Amino acid sequence: MLWKAAAINGYAVAASDGKIGVIVDFLIDDTNWLVRWLVVDTGNWLSGRKVLLPSSALAQIDGVNEECSIKLTMQQIKDSPDIDTDRPVSRQMEINSYGYYGYSPYWDGGYGYWGGYGYPGIYGYMGGMGGAMPYAVRAEHQKDMVDAHGDPDDVHLRSVVAVTGYYIHASDGEIGHVEDFLIEDADWSVRYLVIDTKNWWFGKSVLISPHSVKTIDWGSRLVNVDIDRQKVKGAPAYDSSATVDQAYEEQFEAYYGIKRVGA
Repeated sequence: MLWKAAAINGYAVAASDGKIGVIVDFLIDDTNWLVRWLVVDTGNWLSGRKVLLPSSALAQIDGVNEECSIKLTMQQIKDSPDIDTDRPVSRQMEINSYGYYGYSPYWDGGYGYWGGYGYPGIYGYMGGMGGAMPYAVRAEHQKDMVDAHGDPDDVHLRSVVAVTGYYIHASDGEIGHVEDFLIEDADWSVRYLVIDTKNWWFGKSVLISPHSVKTIDWGSRLVNVDIDRQKVKGAPAYDSSATVDQAYEEQFEAYYGIKRVGA
């Protein structure tokens, strides 16, 4: 099912034994457009501390009660590594979080779960599986991997909150700005970017594929795409009050000449 990122932002997060806070952001990988992390503000529970949760820890989204449930306990969240949300997420922050939660880092290229996540138990989930590496050993192992990788910062992680509002530049000029992201909860992929074009022509919102994005420029607040303005102008209009159904997706794919994998 497709969810608007702006709508989920603010949903309560429920651990297996109680609520821990609210979602305040998503961190996406702009190489494959998967949600890697949720940023959760724990409010009064942990005095406003923010925590990173891997998207693979999510169980389901309840749109009626505006709540996301996760496959973790309150104690596990409480004991998770601290992060500095005023700085870009570094590899070291991710090492600490992956090591703690027991998932294989996606930059390790391994184990194939949701675009690169490892199954719990590859390194051991919370140290609770027989023969699992202790957390400190896992973290040191992952640190060695990142040192070999040679990149101290995860330059491909993008904040959904930050990118919302960025201007969209087509191959031949400006076409609008990022209004929202549509996220598929089956695999936590970004299926579409919602583009508000009212500063180019009146009253039309359209969808574009994230795979049309060439670069994202933080300094200029620009998203550069590899399609021209006329192509965007003729795209099927997007109605935010309506569900993106199969008929719309088929129309979208036919218009842009997108062929589904396995089709």
